[in-house]
Amino acid sequence: MMDRRMQRAGARAAGLGISMLLAACAGVPEVASKPPVAQGGAAVDRPRATGAGPADAGIPAEDRTARVIGELRTVTAVAADTLLDIAYENDLGFVEVVAANPGVDPWLPGDGTRVVLPGQHILPDAPREGIVINLASMRLYYFPPNGGKVRSYPVGIGRGGLSTPTGTTRVRAKITEPTWYPTARMREADPSLPAAVPAGPDNPLGKYALDLGWSAYLIHGTNKKWGIGRRISSGCIRLYPEGIADLYRRIESGTKVTVVDQPIKFAWAGGHLYVEAHTTQKQAEALEKTGRFEPAEDVDLARKVGRAVGDRQAPLDWSRLREAVAQRRGLPVRVTQAGES
Repeated sequence: MMDRRMQRAGARAAGLGISMLLAACAGVPEVASKPPVAQGGAAVDRPRATGAGPADAGIPAEDRTARVIGELRTVTAVAADTLLDIAYENDLGFVEVVAANPGVDPWLPGDGTRVVLPGQHILPDAPREGIVINLASMRLYYFPPNGGKVRSYPVGIGRGGLSTPTGTTRVRAKITEPTWYPTARMREADPSLPAAVPAGPDNPLGKYALDLGWSAYLIHGTNKKWGIGRRISSGCIRLYPEGIADLYRRIESGTKVTVVDQPIKFAWAGGHLYVEAHTTQKQAEALEKTGRFEPAEDVDLARKVGRAVGDRQAPLDWSRLREAVAQRRGLPVRVTQAGES
């Protein structure tokens, strides 16, 4: 049975041609340790995701503040699933789901395996205006001008050596049915690429794009949804087709865009301090390629904790804090001592 499932996964992977994923500013992504699926899982009668996240993480609904959105959930995998399928079906990115589920095989999680859905997020430390993108968590947040509900979207970003830049800009223009112009570097690497690719199913920009006013950088859709939640572009920021369509209709030209890189975030909720730790760029690339990463010491951790604690008298559980930072599961974890608030 396992051999048949692996053959099926391999056949689906052959159709994807993951090495040919291209975005507006994308090159050839690095090859993963095992091939991802080609076209998503077959239609399955999946149990509904429950409201029960892992017992060792998450901020209770009654304690959430304006700095915290969403909730942790779990879903039961079926035999045909991969974590790519589960990520897409739940509006999550691939690497964030892999990080939240250490020990689970991304390509064959197994029938009946409970998969954590990391849908709860501490907001980045940035102005709550317009679009805010956190490269470390590979998520985009949109803050409506009227103070409405904050919306969050998983994104794909630039890989090592071609990283997405940080900084502040504005949406210069909204583009429907964009034409893709491969760069000279891309055409040199692949002489079969045309000078221009018009709108349509072969266009890696998808149906919508936002011009950021930065040379060669866009926020756009994709024709290969398996690149979301991964570091495989040449710097552009890509969303699922459904995500860019939703964001595009909400955005006006001139909307402020802030890009930050914050692997470690803190928030107070219910009298307790929580930390949410994400992989660094190097760790995320290792996790995707090998399924694991080496812990990285944050030499600035004490200063970040001091800034988060401020003048509060809150006994910290340093062991729990260091464990959360070492594991980097991307889940909010309480780091004040039990019974203290």
